[in-house]
Formats: sequence, C-alpha cells, structure tokens
Amino acid sequence: MTGSEWFATTPGGLNRYFTDLYHALRHRPEVDVSAVAFGDPETGGQSWGPTGGSTLRRACTAFRDRTVLPRRAIIDRHFSLYGRPSAGRRGRHPLVVHFHGPWAAESLLAGSSDIAAQAKYRIERVRYAGADRYVVLSGHFRDVLVHSYRVPEDRIRVLPPGVDLDRFRATDVPGSARTVLCVRRLERRMGVHVLLRAWPDVVAAHSDARLVIVGTGTEEAALRAQAAESAVGDSVTFEGRTDDVRLAHLYERAAATVVPSVALEGFGLIALESLAAGRAPVVTDCGGLPDAVRGLDPSLIVPAGNAEALADRIVGALSGRVPGWRECRAHAETYSWDVAAQRHVALYEELVS
Repeated sequence: MTGSEWFATTPGGLNRYFTDLYHALRHRPEVDVSAVAFGDPETGGQSWGPTGGSTLRRACTAFRDRTVLPRRAIIDRHFSLYGRPSAGRRGRHPLVVHFHGPWAAESLLAGSSDIAAQAKYRIERVRYAGADRYVVLSGHFRDVLVHSYRVPEDRIRVLPPGVDLDRFRATDVPGSARTVLCVRRLERRMGVHVLLRAWPDVVAAHSDARLVIVGTGTEEAALRAQAAESAVGDSVTFEGRTDDVRLAHLYERAAATVVPSVALEGFGLIALESLAAGRAPVVTDCGGLPDAVRGLDPSLIVPAGNAEALADRIVGALSGRVPGWRECRAHAETYSWDVAAQRHVALYEELVS
C-alpha cells in the first residue's frame, strides 16, 4: 500500500482511510501487507520521510522507492502523485488505484489557476493509466472516473469504506443537549460557510443551540470572521484540530452532527464516525454523502448549498426528529472495517488467481 501521509501526522479523510484499511488488512491471516507514506508510520508501516518540503520533492522520493517486492505482490496506490511504478526488477506487479477524489478539480476549487489544474489533471491521467483495478467509495466517484478520466467501467469496483467501531462508542444523548457538531476541513467545498448562514435560523428556533466546528484549513480565518459578524456568533465555537480522545468526547456531548459539503464529496467518512458514536448526521446530497445515511433515514439528506433546508433539518434534529443512538450505531456496524477489508481481499484475489 502506498499513501499520502499517515493519519497520526496529517489528519484527514484520505489519510484516515489509508491508515485504517492498513490496520484492518494486517488482521487478515491470508494477507501479508506492507504500507508506506510520508510522516510518522503506524506500527509495522514505513515512511518515505517527513511531510515538509515541496510536493515535487515528495513525489520524486516516492517514485524512486525501489523496495524489493515479492513476485506475487500487488501495489495498492492511494494517492495518484505518490508511489512507485508498477514495473520493477521482478517484472510488472498488478496495480490497484484508489480514487479518493479528483485532485485537479479540488485544487481548482481551492484557488489554483486553470493552468495548474490542467497540469495536475494530466499527471493524474498518466498515473491512473494502465491500472488493473480502480477502487471508489461510491457510485458517484465511479461516474467521475468513467466520464472525466476515461477509465473503463469494468475495471472499477465500488467498495464502501469502513469505520472503527472501537474508536467511537455510542452513548445515550443527554435530554437537554442542543449541541451540533461539524467536523470538516475548513475549505470552501466543505460548505461550512453555508452552515454558518443557516445557523441564525437554528438559534431562532432553539435559543440554547450551540455549534462546535472541528477542523483547520485555508478558509478558517474567513469562517471565523463570518461567525463573529453574525448575530449569533457567541453560539459558535471553533475547536481547531483535535485528537481522537477529544473528538469522541465532542460526539458524546452532541445531539446531532452536520456534514454540509457542496462539492466533490466521495463518501464522507465523518458521517460513519458520527453514526458509530450514536449521533445522526444531517448531510447534503453531494457526491457519495447520501450513501452513508440513505439506508437509515433519507430525511437526513438535504440539498447542497441550501441554507434554509439545512437549517430546517437541523432544527428538526434538535427537536428529536432523528434516529436514536441505538439505530445509528446499528447502521454503522454494517460498515465495519472487517467487512471492508474482506471486500478488498476478494479484489486482490481477482488479480492473483
């Protein structure tokens, strides 16, 4: 497995997925797994070095990795830019590429120039070319691969992610709790600015409502200013970056969570974490996000970018119109990492049979 960064060094959805899948595969007796990424490695993992420095330097470092692999090894690449080529001294190894999102399109939304985005798109096309299988988390990203990257659909497998059911434990919701938790990277496409526009309507309905925002990113200063300028700024708290212990405590205090993404959402692992903690997530109909909750309660899904609809559904959640903590937990258990790892093993077996 080759990734971007280890989660302990750089928290984020892709890094969480990469790290947790590695742990899950290590517990499979029929798999011998190794993994490498930048940052401090997990037990048994390896590192290409620190996360600092230029992207070009890191890409070259990862590309030059010439660790000798067994003849029947499979390369499972989780970020298009980083990772060894599939051909080495022992011939070509089967290549699996995980598509976590369109790097070029995400960069464009984050403010990159058209020229830079086009360059990243071409790099992605080159690095995706010739893979034996492609893994996506949702049907939405399967469609993106087919239509935007011209990947043959018969090589794509939709494998939903897992959630660590031990890291997040479900507890009963305190009857007086009016706290809403939002755990997001603070980037424009994550929709936190829409949530802040919706928040005054929530407070108008529930005067004791509190919004806790966890995360950092390039939009943090703008979002803090937006909250401060609103009439209900004192009901909004920015937690910044937190560790898993603190995050579990914040879930325990919350009545509900919200994932207000407006663009390029592959699945939304954070929605599964919320469900594992027994808290119903209000999500938008962005990308693969609805897949996490549709089987539990379709009313939890609201139109992306619609502040009024988002506020109305959060008000309903704080009034008790959401699945209970036991229902949420039971739904999360259908997404265990054990099941996700089993699906990956079946995919690998296709390539070595």
